[in-house]
Amino acid sequence: MAKNLTPLVVVAVALVDAQGHVLMQQRPEGTMHAGLWEFPGGKVDPGESAEQAAVREMEEELAVGLDSSSLVPVGFASGLLGEGGGGASGRRALVLLLYATRAWEGTPVSQEGGQAQWYAPQGLGELAMPPLDYPLADALKIWLNHDSSEEYADRC
Repeated sequence: MAKNLTPLVVVAVALVDAQGHVLMQQRPEGTMHAGLWEFPGGKVDPGESAEQAAVREMEEELAVGLDSSSLVPVGFASGLLGEGGGGASGRRALVLLLYATRAWEGTPVSQEGGQAQWYAPQGLGELAMPPLDYPLADALKIWLNHDSSEEYADRC
């Protein structure tokens, strides 16, 4: 029973606009979880930090530029990658890191064939998403509530 003990590290980014809406991306046809909504992102390449991967993935997937210093870690989720049939021994461990940012350059446009749409944070849990995106959506809502209250407190 061979197991791949090295988890696959994946980054995701919640782009948050001035109204507090979050950009979600729909997985294109022909991919795992096709048609489901997710936070855009992708794999961390060897020799790359998670922040560098997030910047690269936003350029590749949405054609937007961002500075790694604008990324705020929000949460993570972990589980097994792959679809049933092979049992746990045929699946790979996955760690998904979520960052948020309110600053980027350009207009986000999906470059991979899926759609990209803005959603109110409270509606994220109602979207059909891959399993690991649900706890990330919950973590993001908590972060947004805390972040907004701090911004308000700073203005008083």
